[in-house]
Amino acid sequence: MYQILKQIVKTGIKTEAPPQPDQALRVAAARLEDAMSRTLGRALVIRQIDAGSCNGCEAEIHALSNPYYNLEGLGIKFAASPKHADLLLVTGPVAKNMEVAVKRAYECTPHPKLVVAVGDCGISGGIFGESYASCGRVANVIPVDVVVPGCPPTPEALLIGILTAISAK
Repeated sequence: MYQILKQIVKTGIKTEAPPQPDQALRVAAARLEDAMSRTLGRALVIRQIDAGSCNGCEAEIHALSNPYYNLEGLGIKFAASPKHADLLLVTGPVAKNMEVAVKRAYECTPHPKLVVAVGDCGISGGIFGESYASCGRVANVIPVDVVVPGCPPTPEALLIGILTAISAK
């Protein structure tokens, strides 16, 4: 025990410095808030659908809720039902087992509905492509408004994709 305490005192505190505020992110956030108020007149509600991904994109989407990106502070909320959503955020290639569920979610989403395909798998089918178990890209199943490339895309890229989708309508 003494050896461990001695090593701790000798080494000291070894942590990374906190990240500095990103001015470009703040500008994008302000543009997003402005576009939401012009387009919807209220907060944006997103329904995230995992259509068969490896969960890499989901990890980055969950990072949007941490204090650094603070999606809730921008007025963007996630919904459990597509009936309450304005935007569908679809990740992964659409598995054959998820094809009907993705179509139903799209049909249940009220107008004006937006669809953002996230990640290389959502855009092109990725390494899975089209097969007996996969329909491939999201656009093969439902119409897509915006794509966010990357494997997985960064949280900044996701914010820009959401901003692009809102600005397009």
